[in-house]
Parts: sequence; C-alpha cells; structure tokens
Amino acid sequence: MKKILSLALLGLLAGCQDAQPPAGSVAEKPARYYGTLEPFAAEALYFVLTDRFVNGDPGNDQREQGGAHPTFDIPLEPCDGVAGNIGYLGGDFRGLLDQADYIREMGFTSLWITPIVDNPDQAFTGGDEISCTSFLSDRGKSGYHGYWAINFHRVDEHLPSPGLGFAELTAGLRDKGLKTVLDIVGNHGSPAWSMPEAQPQFGQLFAADGSLLADHQNLPPEQLDPQNNPLHAFYNTKAELAQLSDLNPDNPDVVEYLVSAYLDWLDQGAHALRIDTIRHQPLAFWKLVAERLRERRPGLFLFGEAFDYEAKNIAPFTWPENGSISMLDFPLKEAMDKVFSRTDSDFAELLPALHLETGPYQNPYDLVIFYDNHDMPRMQASDEGFIDAHNWLFTARGIPVVYYGSEMGFMRGRGEHAGNRAYFGVEGIEAARGHVIRERLSRVARLREKTPALQRGLQLNLSFAGHTASFLRVLQTGEITQTALVLLNKGEAPARVGLPPGLPTGRWRAALGGADLAEGQAEVEVPGHDIAVFVLDGPLTGPDWTPRLDRLMQRTLVRPPDAKPTVH
Repeated sequence: MKKILSLALLGLLAGCQDAQPPAGSVAEKPARYYGTLEPFAAEALYFVLTDRFVNGDPGNDQREQGGAHPTFDIPLEPCDGVAGNIGYLGGDFRGLLDQADYIREMGFTSLWITPIVDNPDQAFTGGDEISCTSFLSDRGKSGYHGYWAINFHRVDEHLPSPGLGFAELTAGLRDKGLKTVLDIVGNHGSPAWSMPEAQPQFGQLFAADGSLLADHQNLPPEQLDPQNNPLHAFYNTKAELAQLSDLNPDNPDVVEYLVSAYLDWLDQGAHALRIDTIRHQPLAFWKLVAERLRERRPGLFLFGEAFDYEAKNIAPFTWPENGSISMLDFPLKEAMDKVFSRTDSDFAELLPALHLETGPYQNPYDLVIFYDNHDMPRMQASDEGFIDAHNWLFTARGIPVVYYGSEMGFMRGRGEHAGNRAYFGVEGIEAARGHVIRERLSRVARLREKTPALQRGLQLNLSFAGHTASFLRVLQTGEITQTALVLLNKGEAPARVGLPPGLPTGRWRAALGGADLAEGQAEVEVPGHDIAVFVLDGPLTGPDWTPRLDRLMQRTLVRPPDAKPTVH
C-alpha cells in the first residue's frame, strides 16, 4: 500500500514505498501531488456472491446433494412478501464468464467474487434459528456463500465446469478486461458444533491431498483438548462467531496451511485478495500472512473487512507494522447511506469520514469504498439516490465497489435473509440493461476509468452544502499531470454551483459532454441528480492552491491510543 510522500522523504527513501512524514517534522514543499501511487487504485470493482449471480451450467448444480439435509434451493418463510433462500441456486464460473461483457461494459475493471473453496455437502443442522432480521444464524443453511471452508485448497464442486476451473476463469476474465479479486477467510472454517448429531465435514479441515487435518468433533470449543488431541490443534478453545470453527493464529501449521492455499489461488490468476472477518484474528497474524504472500507477490493488494463504523478501530490494519492492509471503508459507508437514501440530507455529512488532512488511516485514498453489501440491508434509496451515490462513489477518494444488482436497485432495503442475496440471473441482467441507474453508473464509471486524476489524485474540497458538493482531484507526477473539477447536485432541481476563483487558465474540457469552462466563468448549472466534471490536462498552480495542496500532501497520521482493532 502506498502512502503520501513529502519531497524530504523522497530524498531519504528513494525507490522505497512512500510514507508519512514524522509527526511534528517540517516537510519541504512536495515536488508532486497525488493521493496514492497504489496501482490498484485505478480499479473499479463489481462484487458478486457467485452462487446468486448467474447459473451458466446447470450440470454442476448438485441438486441431489445432502441426502436428508439437502443443499439446493432452500426457501425461507417470506419477509414482507419476499422469500430469502439459504440453499444453492446455481451461480457458477460459467455464469461469471458468460456475463463478463455485461460487467465490463459498465466500466468495471475487476470482479470480486466470494470464496471458491470447498464447503460442506449438507445443510447445517445446528446453530440458531433464522429469522427475517437475524445475523449469524445458520440453522438449515448450506454453504452456498463459500465462507464455510472444509478444504482451502480445493474448488467447491458447484462452481467449475469441464475445462473451466479457477485458472481458466481468471484467464477468461482477463481476456474480457477484468481482473479477479478473490475473497479469502483466515478466521474460521465451517460450523463445528451444536449439531444434534455430528455431520460429516462440519468442523473438519482437509489438506490439499484430501487427508484429514483437523476435526472439531461436534464439541463446544471449551471442550476441545488441543494439547492431547492433534485433531483439535488447529482450533481455539473459545467461541467467537456463531458456531464456526475458530482457527488458532498461534499455530504455525495453521499459518502454513492458509498461506499455501492463498498462494495456490494467486498462482492461478487471482490479482488481489479481500480478507473476510479480519478483526477476528490478531494484527500480528495478518502481518505475517501479508509478508508471506508478498514474498511471492510483491505489491499484492490486500483489503480487509472489519464490520465497524469507527475509523480508529479499522485503521490499525493499514499501518506498515501491521501488514499494510487496506480496508473496506465502513465509516464512509455509514455516511453515504445517510446522505443518499434520504432527500433531506446534506453533502456535508460525508466530510468527517474522509480524513483528507488528518486521521488514523495510513492512506485514506487506498480504502475500498461502498454503500452496501451482502452482510447488511441493501441501500434503501430511490433510483435518483443510487445515481447520486454512484456519482460520488466514482469521483471521490477511494476505490469504488458496487454490489451485484445495485445497477438497477435490486432488492433495495432488503437484509440477508429477506432478499439481499436473491438470485439475479439472466433475467436480472436483461432487466438491468436499459435501467436508468445502470446507464448513469456506466457513464461515471467509464469516466473514472479514463481519468487518472479521479483514480489517484489528491481530493481538495471546495464546497459541501445541502444538495451540492464540489471538489478538485489533483494528480501531478512525473508521468501524468491532470486536474479534475467535480460538481455534484443531488437535488431535484438544477443548481448553480459556484466555481472557485484562481483556477489556472487552459482548456477545462467538459468530460461528460456540454460546453468547456470559459475563462473567468463563475458558476456552472448542474441538472438535478447529476454531475459535471471538467478536466484540465495541466497542473493546478498559484498562490490560491499551493498551500492547500501542500497541506494535503503532508497529511498528519494520528494513531488513536484507544483503538480496538481486533476482538480476538
């Protein structure tokens, strides 16, 4: 992960990763301006829960699997008229590859998929009963989501097709212009205890050759005996998340097992890794894992999920001493939901979550930004609210990710067991193709793809008030010099957005169509629920800008003493 530089540090650390200047130091004027030099910051991610996207090959559905505890198509009682489903529904590698053009043409450059590893072959009989609003309740659920690994080295049988394994999938996606971001788990395996009678595979872990490595034996964690039973040595003796088998981070064999599996998937074409439930293992564990992975893959981009709306608790993972792992930006997610799901909101509500001049993140520009996902209710917004959210998501600091179906407001407002993870299918794709949300998303996503300043530039805020916001993204490196002026309007009516005085002369081209900025122009009328972007292929210079850009480059890193990054 890259960090913001000053010129003084460049002289000291030539050729090294960039870093924050020491607290209290006097930094020289930066030679260059940028938010990040991280290559992955150029990406825009489309996130799919693979089983729920498209069934491209019914031949791998395993519809008869599970015997007395079948795994396919397990509908729940309806929640407000919509029935969730906790069985497999057929989404697979073929469905991903068949629809790669649909994803790519929206402007996405990476596809983030849920874990591909082998999961149990039955539905779980233990755990807590599922309700419309329950969380971490798993009774009767199958491993359709992929997060219940029993073999971290083996692809689950519901996903591949003849001639289309994971390596072939990643190669095929690359040919379509998409990198593969793979979801991984390092905290737990499958549900391991509370079953009325022990079920095969639950609570077990298998090696790459299929031999048994670990077995919870349907025992509560406190009844495990890792000192005397080698099959218990992979696990902790304290319950953490639901009834999941909790992996022991202090066991070197656990680290070796996980790292070897992750390296296998990287060798087969995974480009970056998203880490599930990262805060449920200690910081030292993730630092070790990150170091081991980057020994083989220097510069590997990793980002984690810590379901916490306090920046101080998320940020320590981003620090170099903890592995330089980027994070999903939950605090900004919370702010985005407030701003874009309500018509009476104020753009200024986004500002505290940005941490542009000071804050706990090593580099906020490397955070992965989103407004909902598979573990929370989807955003409850109007079509216009989604359009406004995307206009922000693809122009503000951070790496944007959109959850499948949001391009048409799919299942908006729905929680995990109430439709959030509903099957999308070819029918959903056809319905989305002409949807106004998708059309407008594609416009701004494609703009970001071809505008480096929107990917990596410093964000210099101008005005955030009511329904309008304006800011600059400034990128000045040895290779690229570009400034983007972004004007947002989330109101119903057109709004005249004022322009700052002192903008440098030159052609400020209208990047989304319309007239270029005229010299000395004082304002721009932005239609309701719309965006205007003007791009100058030149530097932002002058006494009005240099001090502000210098402050942004010399951002202060604050390490909160009361941070609580882990719960392990």
